[in-house]
Amino acid sequence: MDNPTRRDAQMAYIADADVAEEMRKCRKILQKLNFMDRSDFEGVQEVVKELLGSSEGAVINPPFYCDYGSHIHVGKNFFANYNCTIIDVAKVIIGDYCQMAPNVAIYTAGHPVYPDTRNSGYEYGKKVRIGNNVWIGGNTVICPGVTVGNNCVIGAGSVVTRDIPDWTVAAGNPCRVIRSITEADRRMLFRREPIDDEAWERIQEMQN
Repeated sequence: MDNPTRRDAQMAYIADADVAEEMRKCRKILQKLNFMDRSDFEGVQEVVKELLGSSEGAVINPPFYCDYGSHIHVGKNFFANYNCTIIDVAKVIIGDYCQMAPNVAIYTAGHPVYPDTRNSGYEYGKKVRIGNNVWIGGNTVICPGVTVGNNCVIGAGSVVTRDIPDWTVAAGNPCRVIRSITEADRRMLFRREPIDDEAWERIQEMQN
């Protein structure tokens, strides 16, 4: 079994010449993305589409970093702000209407804990899955093998090491559920501040 096959099966693998060639293709696209005219919104969006394994209207503010790009699958209206890093050794599957604040990092890659084993060069990747309607706060790190459920908010600066259930606000290091998201949050803007009448009327029109 070759190393790309082992990697894609989430088994121990070595980043050999075949793996490096796949990464080389990705870096050429990243070079184009990260050094193009940032005001060319349409051009940036086209390069993002070329980079990712699948997307529907994805928007990424450069700079952006990943290993393969082809292992990243995002749903409708995905948005990642500046300096997002996705180490996509394994698949990263992100649902519809997800937003990432600046400096979010998603890691699927890992290495053995025992030093001699780690020094062998073998490593692994474990899939990360993020549901629909998820907002991930700035400087959050999502670790290998984690699933974040639908309709979640992850607070800024979190380190997500375990699965997060649907409809929750979670934060911290390690990230823990703080509370559920309920109907009482529907009209809230910031903490206990409600959305003003004019904006709320427009939101309701958009939802009808």
